[in-house]
Amino acid sequence: MPFSPRQSAALVVATSFAAGLNVYATVATLGLLARAGLVDLPASLDLVTSWWVIGASVALYLVEFVADKIPAIDLIWNALQTFVRVPVAALLAYGATMQLSPGEQLLAATVGAVVAFAAHGGKTAARVAVTPSPEPFSNIALSLGEDAVAVFMTWLATQHPIWAAAIAAVLLGIIVAVARVVARALRSVFRGAERQLGSA
Repeated sequence: MPFSPRQSAALVVATSFAAGLNVYATVATLGLLARAGLVDLPASLDLVTSWWVIGASVALYLVEFVADKIPAIDLIWNALQTFVRVPVAALLAYGATMQLSPGEQLLAATVGAVVAFAAHGGKTAARVAVTPSPEPFSNIALSLGEDAVAVFMTWLATQHPIWAAAIAAVLLGIIVAVARVVARALRSVFRGAERQLGSA
C-alpha cells in the first residue's frame, strides 16, 4: 500500500537518520524488504530493489563492518562517509516523495540531508570520544549498536513510519543536547586556558 504524504515525511526522517548511521545497511534493508514484498516503495526508488544495488550495498556494508571497528581507521572511514551518507539520504528522501510537488521534493531532500548529517555527526563525535580508549571492545560494541539501530530504524520506517520518525526525532534531540553540552564545556576550557595565559 502506498504511503500517505504524512507517512512519506515520516519515512524520510527515519530512513535519513538510519542512513546517517550506516547508509549501506539502510539501502540493503530497503531493497530486501521491497523484494520480500514487505514494503511498497515508490517507483522512483525501484533502483534499490535491484539485486546489483542490494549486492553492492551488502559488500560495502561488510567493508564498513570491518573498518568501523578498528580504532583510528574508523575515524578516517567515517570522515570519508560524510560524502556518501548525506547525499544518498537526500536522494532517498527525494525519491520517497515523488507524489509531492518538485518544491516539496527538494524540501524533503534537504530535510533528509540535514537529518543524515546530524546522525552522522553524532556517530562521528561518539567515535572521537571512544577511539582513544585503550581497549577495542567499546569501539566494537558501539559499531554493532549503530548497525543494529540503522537496520531496525529502516525496518520500522517501512512498517510504522510515524513511530520510526518519533524515535528518530528523540535521538536527534539527544544528539543536539549532547553537542550543546560538549560545546559549552569546550568553551569553558578555552576560556580557562586564556585566563591562565593572561595571568602568566
